[in-house]
Amino acid sequence: MKLFYAPGACSIGIHVLLEEIGKPYEAVAVNLREGAQFKPDFTTVNPKSKVPALARDDGSVLTEYPAIAVWLAASNPQAKVMPEGADALAKALEVTDYCVATMHMQGFSRIFRPANFAANEAEHPAIKQRGEDIFAKGLAWLDEQLADRDYVTGSFSFADTAVFYVCFWWAGRLGKPLPKNVAAHYARMQARPAVQRTMQAEGLA
Repeated sequence: MKLFYAPGACSIGIHVLLEEIGKPYEAVAVNLREGAQFKPDFTTVNPKSKVPALARDDGSVLTEYPAIAVWLAASNPQAKVMPEGADALAKALEVTDYCVATMHMQGFSRIFRPANFAANEAEHPAIKQRGEDIFAKGLAWLDEQLADRDYVTGSFSFADTAVFYVCFWWAGRLGKPLPKNVAAHYARMQARPAVQRTMQAEGLA
C-alpha cells in the first residue's frame, strides 16, 4: 500500500491507522504549499487534488477519509480497529463523518481558508470566527460522546483517528484548549505508539 499524505493534514489520521494496523506501506508526502496536489504526478493518482489517497496493492486508489478508514479497518480484522456490531459501527461512522464533514470542512476550512468563502478580506475575520464557532460546537458534542468512555465506541477504532486529527489542529496547531473529555481522549491518543511514530515520521514530534 502507498499513502499519499501532507504533514499535519487530515491524512495524519489515516497515517495513524496504518501504523496501528502494522502492515507494510509506503508514505509519500505531497507538498500542498507548493501546489503539488494540482500537478500531474498527483492528479493521476487523485484527480480530486487532495489528501489522503491510498493506493492499494491491486493498483486501485481509494480517496475520502471515511472510505479509506473503513476499508482499512474492514480488511484488517486482526488489528481490531473495526467496531463490533451495528450500533458501534454506526456510532463510529457518525463521529467520523461529523469530524470530517462538519468540524473540518465547515469549521476549519473557514479558519484556514476564509478566502474560499469571501473575496473581500474585510469579511475574513467574521468568517474565521464563524469557523471557530462551528468547531467549538463540535467539540462540545464530542465531549458528550466521550463522557463515559475512553474511546468513541468504548475501545479504539478508526473513528478515534478522525477525532485525533481535528483535535491536533485545534490544540496542537492553534494552541486552543479542549473540553475535559476530549482533552483526555487527545492525551490518550498522544500516548499511543502508533501516534508517536506518525508524528515523528511527519516531522511533527
